[in-house]
Amino acid sequence: MNNEKQTLDMIEQITRNDGTKYYELANIVMNGRAEKAAELGLIKEVRILKLNIPHSSAVSVYEDYVNQNYTVPPMELTEWVEYKKPKGKVLDAFNEILKANHITTEDSAE
Repeated sequence: MNNEKQTLDMIEQITRNDGTKYYELANIVMNGRAEKAAELGLIKEVRILKLNIPHSSAVSVYEDYVNQNYTVPPMELTEWVEYKKPKGKVLDAFNEILKANHITTEDSAE
């Protein structure tokens, strides 16, 4: 599983244990891990905001970044890893995805 290329097709809102929120692109497997993390108290909550988002060039850029830098954690979670979004091409692509899907970051701390 961890060596498979992940296709990202949903947008989640993750609530950290301190109550701050952030957005992430994910898929059903990754969402399952986030749900498990919430059950274990590693994060407070995860909500799916958008399903089946269009696979734009911005999604491809962010997807490539995630696949090159992260792996899907096993179900036996011991920590929650929040994906960093480096300034430049990756952050620009991520923000473009949120904008294209009518999600604003006003209520979210990045």
